[in-house]
Amino acid sequence: MRLLVTRALTPRVEATLRAEFDAEFRPDDAPLTRAEAVRALAEFDAILPTLGDDFGPRSFDGPIRARILANFGVGYNHIDVARAREVGITVTNTPGAVTDATADIALTLILMSARRAAEGERLVRTGGWTGWQPTQMLGQHVTGKRLGVIGMGRIGRAIARRAHYGFGMEVVFFNRSPVDPGLPATQVPLAQALAADFVVLAVPSTPETRHLIGVAELAQMTRHAHLINIARGDIVDEAALIAALQAGAIAGAGLDVYEFEPAVPQALRDLANVTLLPHLGTATEEVRDAMGLMAVENLRAFRDGKLPPNAV
Repeated sequence: MRLLVTRALTPRVEATLRAEFDAEFRPDDAPLTRAEAVRALAEFDAILPTLGDDFGPRSFDGPIRARILANFGVGYNHIDVARAREVGITVTNTPGAVTDATADIALTLILMSARRAAEGERLVRTGGWTGWQPTQMLGQHVTGKRLGVIGMGRIGRAIARRAHYGFGMEVVFFNRSPVDPGLPATQVPLAQALAADFVVLAVPSTPETRHLIGVAELAQMTRHAHLINIARGDIVDEAALIAALQAGAIAGAGLDVYEFEPAVPQALRDLANVTLLPHLGTATEEVRDAMGLMAVENLRAFRDGKLPPNAV
């Protein structure tokens, strides 16, 4: 099975792919363009794509040789799954492997935003710190506060567990369907979840969740609240978020993803009350190994005529 791997992966994963498939590794670390996607679909039996690779609807208009897109990542909003199915292509992803690492980043951003950690780090690095003062850089306490989780899937549950059992936080959550989170947490309407002290977004990117958080939703948050996004950038109307932060409508934000990633508006970068991370959600070698090996399992099953374990 001739396989294209669109981006460099960890040494362990690349060695496994070379051993099991006729694998070609694309040297460019930028996302696959539409033109490249069209060529890849015509030339390879299988493709291992990842975040940003352009497998939108128009990428499937040419000749199709590929029969599987084994996505590296749990999110697959860069792939038009319906169009892929129309042309006979199976799409898989790598859920589970990313859960704990992504939840850890959510807690990192909650703490960094509440305690003004990024602002303080910049103060020290630029030589502006003059020593400890009783009222210097006062932030917000996290322990015992209320957390609103938007989306109670695997990652939402992992965030809630850390917040409740680690920081004694009261957890409320919004989910489109009733779920049992498996821990002390209360399912509430979206407006009530948005009224929490800290709001974490943990929903997938779909047409239904695009701009789930916009002007009206940001207005339902309190002035002391912090918005944390570890999901996908287009879930938040970035312009509305910037306006809310500039107006002091909410206290701060912690972002690991952006609406037009990797572009980050200068207006966001200029705000001291925003913590900005470069999409670090799953950025540990152990997790990237696990993601890659899960993609290998999907490819191996497909090659052997079996149902891939993580078909979407």
